[in-house]
Amino acid sequence: MKHTPTIRAELERYLKQEGLNLTQFGHIAGINRGIVSGIVTGNSSMSVNQIDRITEAMGLPEGYFYDLYVENYIIDIPPNMRRIEPFLYRCAELDKLDAIRRVVGAIMDNLLYSPKLFDIAEELLAQERHDAALLLYESVAEVEKYQHSERLAICQYRIFTIQIDDDQSRNLRAAILFEPYVERLDEIEQLDALKDLANVYRSLRKWDKVDEIARKMRAKAEIQYTLKHQQSSRERTESTKKLTRPMFVYITYADLLCASVCEARGDYQQALQYTYAYTDLDWVKETDEDTQYWISLFQHWAEGNTYVNKLMSGNTSVLLDFVEYIGTTANESEKLSKLLNIIIVANRYNLDIDGVLTKFKIDIDASTQLPSSTDMYTQQVVPDYIALFCYEMAYYNLNRKKYSDGFKQLLCAMVKAHILNNETYFINCTGLFAHFQAYASPETREAYFKLLEKVWLDNVEKNGTVNRCE
Repeated sequence: MKHTPTIRAELERYLKQEGLNLTQFGHIAGINRGIVSGIVTGNSSMSVNQIDRITEAMGLPEGYFYDLYVENYIIDIPPNMRRIEPFLYRCAELDKLDAIRRVVGAIMDNLLYSPKLFDIAEELLAQERHDAALLLYESVAEVEKYQHSERLAICQYRIFTIQIDDDQSRNLRAAILFEPYVERLDEIEQLDALKDLANVYRSLRKWDKVDEIARKMRAKAEIQYTLKHQQSSRERTESTKKLTRPMFVYITYADLLCASVCEARGDYQQALQYTYAYTDLDWVKETDEDTQYWISLFQHWAEGNTYVNKLMSGNTSVLLDFVEYIGTTANESEKLSKLLNIIIVANRYNLDIDGVLTKFKIDIDASTQLPSSTDMYTQQVVPDYIALFCYEMAYYNLNRKKYSDGFKQLLCAMVKAHILNNETYFINCTGLFAHFQAYASPETREAYFKLLEKVWLDNVEKNGTVNRCE
């Protein structure tokens, strides 16, 4: 029979090896001699702080004994949350995810531990220890999957937000899995959940879903906004404190989303109607500084999007006014999206915009840097814009025989499309290269085929297929 080693036995061996008595070791570790004695004899349990001190005193790496700690003090004895909770936090700090999995696996057959693990997950999320928090949320969601509780819905929301990354295929799966849980959330929290879902679907260009979710968000927000102004001041504060934005924003943002849907479908007149809707915000009752900030922001967006829809419909007379508007835009991601629209219009109507590109060269050169943010718009929509921006720039320059810049931007677009796992963008890029390949330099051809090979090998590894060329 195989015996599981113990921390006690490892400590005893070390003391004999080093010729140390309990008092001497206790002095080195900063632990009372009686505690050391209790650990060695097996008469005392051990806290995570004590195991950390012992590990350091023995000259071993942090977390060295954590697997044994799980065996000796969590799995082999009745669970004790006073011992488990600090251990989970410490595992998260050291990125010991396997230890967290083992602890959770050992205790999660009992529903009584679910609320506490949920609270720990919330704290870890606040500390931005996302991987550790995700493990706990997934465990709580699994054990409560038949409970239909609000806590289950919150877990699924947290899982969704943590899992969203650069891979658009994975993001689609995450959105589909989370969507059925939205209605189980608190009515106020549903607004942020719908906003985040809409932004992910927007980055995926799933316009039917964006339209559906935006309309649902608007209807719910209108109800909550009406209720808010029928309640007392205290109730109003309590009901809205969970939101990341003022409540009226969810109504106006729904109109903005619907406008983007119409624009994507080529219905620019209807897009303008939605744009005018979020321009007129006289109905907003609040007058605080945050409200004024958002009102100003929506009116700024409305001005820009009015230009966009007129340009897209063929009214190129507003181009110079739009360029001047872009120059006043401070937000870099917003500036990028507006420049993208100009390039799309130029490609559609064969316009010469070299002067515009020169004017914003610094912004264009910086556009390949992905922003760092937890906001779903910045995290999802902006990277999609960057990939499309590089492609449209490549299309523009290649068609104007600026082959060096065009191919450079095309390769950049391919890299971005691969990161996003967006097959449509990647195929469009390869088609554009094939169309202009006769003008590619040997160095460009080499870079292109190396990139194709890298994408192929990445897909081989991801899909677990065999690379028979090795």
